[in-house]
Amino acid sequence: MTGPLPPIVTLKHLAEWAGYNHGVAKKQAIEMFTGLVADIGRVLKKGSKIRIPNLGVLQVRIRPARPARKGRNPATGEEIQIKAGKASKKVAFRMAKGLSEAI
Repeated sequence: MTGPLPPIVTLKHLAEWAGYNHGVAKKQAIEMFTGLVADIGRVLKKGSKIRIPNLGVLQVRIRPARPARKGRNPATGEEIQIKAGKASKKVAFRMAKGLSEAI
């Protein structure tokens, strides 16, 4: 890793640095990182959490569906019908204490 850091660090940057620091070919490092990301996706899809020391915890959070309901327009006081909301999933990341202190 030489020179200034780019504003956005990509997978290729990480692979280049891993290759330089650990004596791994850049192409092999890219395959390793790509495989790691795929494995993380599979684990999260099955509902497990991923805990990486000094980095943090990744987990899927599920927001349940909301039923349709009645509400009021605050400006006019008119009663309105609010549509039902779909259930959704999102990946949440909670930073580890070590990373928090490093930043």
